[in-house]
Amino acid sequence: MKLEERIRELIRDYRLIEEGELVAVALSGGKDSLLVLHILTALRDDFGFDIVAITVDEGIRDYREKGLDAARYNTKLLGVELVEKSFKEEFDFSLDEVYGIFKSPCIPCGVFRRHILNKTARSLGADKIATGHNMDDEIQSFMMSLVRGDTRKFSKFGPKLEVIHPKLIPRIKPLWNTSEKETKKWAILNNIRVHLEDCPYSSLSLRSRVKKFLNRIELKRPGTKDLIMKSFIKTFKIEQEDVELFECEVCGEPASMGTCKACELLSVIRGSL
Repeated sequence: MKLEERIRELIRDYRLIEEGELVAVALSGGKDSLLVLHILTALRDDFGFDIVAITVDEGIRDYREKGLDAARYNTKLLGVELVEKSFKEEFDFSLDEVYGIFKSPCIPCGVFRRHILNKTARSLGADKIATGHNMDDEIQSFMMSLVRGDTRKFSKFGPKLEVIHPKLIPRIKPLWNTSEKETKKWAILNNIRVHLEDCPYSSLSLRSRVKKFLNRIELKRPGTKDLIMKSFIKTFKIEQEDVELFECEVCGEPASMGTCKACELLSVIRGSL
C-alpha cells in the first residue's frame, strides 16, 4: 500500500479527524512533522477540516534555526498559517541555558514543548494536535515504559488520544503505522526542504539507546519492528484508562497533581539560576 493511501486509511478507520475540525500540526521542520503537514494539507478538502501549524523554538544553538527555516518554507509553500513560539518568549530562558540542571535535556524540553503546544493550540481554537510520531517512535515509547515499569503510559499507545480534560487538546498520530525509514525516503524522493539532523542532545536520552537497540535488531532481522508493532496491537488493548486531571494551582493548565510538571520544573530552574 502506498504511503499516502495508508495514512488516509488510518485517519478514516480511527476517525482521527472529524469534519469541520481545526487541526494544529506540531511542526518541527523535520521529516516526520513535514510529512504530516503535506499529507493533511492534501486531505483537508476530502475530509472537510482546516489546518494551522505551530512550531516551538526551544533555543538550541546551531540546530533549531534550520528546522524553523524548513517549517517556514513549507507552510508558505502550502499556504498554511504558521504560529511561532519559543521557550525564551514563554519562560525567559532557552534550553541551552538550563539543560545542565537536569539528568537529561529531554526532560525539560519535552515538558515545556507539550505545555506550549497545548496552550497555543487551545488559544487558536484547535480541536486536535497532529504530531509526527511514527511507528518507530511508538515502539520506542512503549519499550521505554516497559523498561521503567510505567504501565500508566500504556494507555497512550495508539493513533488517537481522547479528550480527558477540557483544557487539554487531544493528540493524533497520522504516522502511527508508518516507519521512520519510509518518512525519510518520502522526503528525499519528493525533494522536500527538510531538516534531517538529529538534535545534539538526543544522544543523552534513554530513547536514543532504545532506538539504537531496535535498529540493530532490525538490521539483523528485517521486519522485526513491524512484527513488534503487530504484537503490541494484538496484546494490548488500545484503550485509555480513566484519568483524573486537575488545574495547576500556579498556571491553571491541566495537571495530574496540584502543580503541573511545567511549573514544577520552572521552580527547579528558577531556584538554580
